[in-house]
Parts: sequence; C-alpha cells; structure tokens
Amino acid sequence: MSSVQVSKPTGPLEIVEKNIPELGARQGYGTRKSSRSKKSKAIAARAEVTLAITFIVSAFIVSALPSSLLPIHYQIPKAMAQVEDNRESAWLSTTHNYHTSNSNITTSTNSSSANIPAAAIGPIIPPKGYLVKEIRDGIYWLTDGAYQTMFMVTDKGVVAVDAPPSIGKNYLKAIAEVTNKPVTYVIYSHAHLDHIGAADIFPKNATYIAQDEVAASLQEAKASAANASMVPPIPTVTFSKNYTLIVGGQTLQLDYYGVNHLPGNIFIYTPKQKTLMLVDVIWPGWVPFPYLGLAQDVAGFIKAHDIALNNYNFDTFIGGHQTRLGTRNDVVVAREFVSDLEKAAAQASKQVSLGEFIKQVGGTSKANLFLSTNKYSDAVDQRCTQIMLPKWENRLGGAQQFMSSHCYTMADALRIDPTVALTQNSTS
Repeated sequence: MSSVQVSKPTGPLEIVEKNIPELGARQGYGTRKSSRSKKSKAIAARAEVTLAITFIVSAFIVSALPSSLLPIHYQIPKAMAQVEDNRESAWLSTTHNYHTSNSNITTSTNSSSANIPAAAIGPIIPPKGYLVKEIRDGIYWLTDGAYQTMFMVTDKGVVAVDAPPSIGKNYLKAIAEVTNKPVTYVIYSHAHLDHIGAADIFPKNATYIAQDEVAASLQEAKASAANASMVPPIPTVTFSKNYTLIVGGQTLQLDYYGVNHLPGNIFIYTPKQKTLMLVDVIWPGWVPFPYLGLAQDVAGFIKAHDIALNNYNFDTFIGGHQTRLGTRNDVVVAREFVSDLEKAAAQASKQVSLGEFIKQVGGTSKANLFLSTNKYSDAVDQRCTQIMLPKWENRLGGAQQFMSSHCYTMADALRIDPTVALTQNSTS
C-alpha cells in the first residue's frame, strides 16, 4: 500500500512520537466464505470501505435490541452482500428502538433475554439515551448500551476516541456535561464506519489521528464514493507503529502490532489512568460477535489478547461494544475462551472424518465433493460447539447464539492458516 501524505503539527511540542519494536505483526487472514446455505447470509463477501460508503444508508437494518442487550441475528440484504461493514453496521440501527431499561432481565419469558450470565449485564442506560461516567483523572466512558467509547479531558481541550453513529450527537452532549472545552483531537481506533462514522460532528479544525492503514482506506473511499460527504474526516496525522499524544497534562499512547480485527486496529492506552481500549477483539462478559468479530486475521486476533495482557498495565478495559466497562480479568477470561476454542476446534476436526461424508454422498465428483465438504464442516462446527457450551454458555453472554460461528472460524483457520495451526499444535 502506498504511503499516505499527511501534515504534521508545527505548534508546541504537545505531540511526541515514539518508536518501539513491532510485536506480533501478522499477515492478513480473510475469513473463508462458506457455501453452506445456513451460513451464507452471515458470511458475506468482504469489500473495500469504498463500497461501504456507497451503500451505508441501505445497510442500516431495523432491529430491536432486547432490554437485556443480547445481540440478535440479523438478515443481510442481498443488495449489501458485498459490503465489508454490512454485518457490523447492522448494529447501527439497533439503538433506534432501544428501550433503556433492562429491569426485566430476570423476569422475561423470552429465552434470549432470560439466560444472560450476570457477568454480561451492565448498567441501565438513562432515558436520555446514553451513559457517561468518569473512569478517573479526566478519562470518561460513554455508552448507549450497544456501543461504547471514551474521551479524555485535558487542560487544552478534549481528546475524543471514535464516533459511533449510534451515539451520534449525544457524544457532544456527554462531553458538555463534564466540560465546556472544545474537542481538539480525534483518535480513530480503526476504519469501520460503525465506530467512526459520526466523526464529522467534531470541529473541522480538530486534529484527527489514526494508523496509516485507516487513513489509506478513508482516502480511497473518499476518492470513489458516490457521496464523499459521508466519508469520515481524513486523518491529518498518521503513524505506522507507535504514537504518543501528550497534551494539556494528559498522555494517550497509540500502538499498532499488525492486523487483528482489521488492518489499522490499534491499542489505545492511558498510562496514568491505567485504561486500555481495544475495539472489536474483546467483549467483556460476552463472547465476540459472530465469526470472532469478523476477524480478518485469526492469528492476530488471538495474539491481541496476549499483547493486551503482557504489554499494558491496565485495570480498566473498553472494548467498543455492549454496556459495561471491562477489567483486566475480563481480558484474562476472553483469552481463556479463545484458548479453549482453539483446542475444541482442533479436537472436533480430529474426531470428524471427511472421508466418511464422501462415502455417504457417493464419491468425489465435483457436486458430491461440495456436498460432503458442507456436511463435514457442519459436523465439525456441531462437535466443537458441543465441547464448548457446557463450560461457556452460563459464563459469557451470547455463547449459545454465536458459538457455532466461532467454531467455524477457528476450525477453518486451523485448516488453512499455518500460524494458527502450528501455534495450536505446539501448545496443545
């Protein structure tokens, strides 16, 4: 990818760059598209952010988020089948019909909301539609129940991280509740529009900071979008591996170790407040969204858990979704879940024989090969799910709904990604 030309600030030395060795960088791993009918709607073909910009309005799928905040499956419109962000962007519309009280969690007769583990339940969202609370020392957490982010108040303005459209202008209201200072810096965690799509609400003269891959994606989108005004502001400052923002008595550390959820997805860390933000990798109290949160690099996704635990001294964690703050222990639990998933997918793959399904369908003609592979993959997913659920269905929210998709993604990675396969084999 060609380098992105950006302007660097020329004012007081409030921004300090640092370079440290890159750790855990991985090559891109794309989730394999399935030919199975029951999963075809959930595994749409990936495309560039450009296409997401063109079709983002039609991607908003009307669905209601239960008061329990448990994710619900959504159907992908055929017209959107090639949009990269369509599955995640479906969540943008959930808060339109969101009922802010979750007081019926324990009394609901709907099984989708009655069996949520206590660890998955967060605070009630006020009637105003959002909740903002100070973590400590000028770092604030903001959530609408489906998405969450953070912002930092400094002596010289506010540093805003991301801008989920589901929160939208409530972001500005939340900031106004705690300070009258303007937003002077905006940090992008990554390029997905469900996290940064409302960034144009911030002042035009703010400094926008992102990893190189994010800036390149947005520039490409703007160059070819049908409506360029829908593209979030292009970052004015970019970095390759590491960047430290020091402004108004506050410090924010930005680090990139390679692809995990998406190229350009960074670790955002506040050393003083011991708060770490990593989006779309860890969901405190919940399993990831389907297919390991649509991880483009499964090896990088796994490694991101270790990087968080080994490289950062944090006690508060923000994952970008759902309705509660996380802790270091939530990351430990998430790593345990992923480790169990690796082992379960490997075990299931060994226990299920492709040859048996080839015999069942009558040989290895092209048509039969696809059918036997379909049946084999379904059987591996089912066996893996059977191994995982007894331990996790009452421990993490969404396990029953999404476990099969996680088994599919991990088993697929173990079959074709040497980094995942060799790492698992060496530790099992």
